Amino acid sequence: MSTSEDPDPRIARIHEALEAVIDPEIGRPITELDMVDSVHVGHDGVAEVTILVTIAACPMRDRLERSTAEATATVAGLTGVKVESRTMTDEQRKALTTRLRQGHRQIPFNKTGNLTRILAVSSGKGGVGKSTVTANLAAAMASQGLAVGVIDADIHGFSMPGMFGIDDKPTKVGDLLMPPEAHGVKVMSIGMFVPDGQAVVWRGPKMHRAIEQFASDVFWGDLDVLLMDLPPGTGDVAISVAQLLPSAQMLVVTTPQASAASVAERVGSLATATKQDVAGVVENMSGLTLPDGTRMDVFGSGGGERVAQTLSGAVDHPVSVLGQVPLDPALREGADAGTPLVLSDPTSPAAMQLSSIARALVARPRGLSGMRLPLSVQS
Repeated sequence: MSTSEDPDPRIARIHEALEAVIDPEIGRPITELDMVDSVHVGHDGVAEVTILVTIAACPMRDRLERSTAEATATVAGLTGVKVESRTMTDEQRKALTTRLRQGHRQIPFNKTGNLTRILAVSSGKGGVGKSTVTANLAAAMASQGLAVGVIDADIHGFSMPGMFGIDDKPTKVGDLLMPPEAHGVKVMSIGMFVPDGQAVVWRGPKMHRAIEQFASDVFWGDLDVLLMDLPPGTGDVAISVAQLLPSAQMLVVTTPQASAASVAERVGSLATATKQDVAGVVENMSGLTLPDGTRMDVFGSGGGERVAQTLSGAVDHPVSVLGQVPLDPALREGADAGTPLVLSDPTSPAAMQLSSIARALVARPRGLSGMRLPLSVQS
């Protein structure tokens, strides 16, 4: 076995190789996270590597051990590799969470210089397909190479775990939660903690606290986009999101129906009251293509444009209809199956429209609402 007086150069090369092993939940190299406990090379040339996992029931233990063994085996001059893992001590977990939090509890998206685009997907009323649009936009953005997260802020009517096919619970590391991931999207929902069939009977303050915890006590990593699926209307959760994440832009989902559009227009008054920007309008269920190729406007027409015009006056800049998503039963089927349509049938008209909306959203320059600007005064 190598000694400090006569170090084996293969040990240094093993550490270098392990820089390629990424913790699947945290998204950083295990070397950076101090998860490599020890590395030894015996006289017989067998490398013995011990790594640390966050908790005893770590769901990624086998995957980490396998990845560590594969990376170590790439080092020349070894006759074999043995990898074992052990659980972090309380002190090691605390040190890890302190490092991930960068020293203190905070909402990372509010830090000066944070570039994560936050989209609060809202609607004036229920039944317009807001959650389905949220899930498909998130999956489309992830398929386009972006780091994406979703907060299911609809506490009473949570649906994101089912739409992404997630059955796993978040892994708790100290006082941090690691969000489950599906289809390249990290997801956090109160539904991951509630038994099947049980209602969440909470009032405003508890819902505010839940949104705050999802933003501050979940390790999201470096996200390009965070989507928040808000409950319909302009109640407590919408106000909490505006307070907790002032840089969030509202994405309004409506249908072509005149009554739905008139209700969605109320979101403009909320944007004015909370000083939030509006990223745009999505008109869902905009028409049904019949077998003969003709289009039937099942829910009327013009609702999205009407909402956009009204919101343009409320926020003092043009608000556009980013896309009109056709009525397609496959959207519902994808939500029920846990695979968004943009992934299961990306060439379908609805999927192509949603992917186009996703590209338009991430290409749109961020507004300055809620951002602290570096100002200096010169005499």
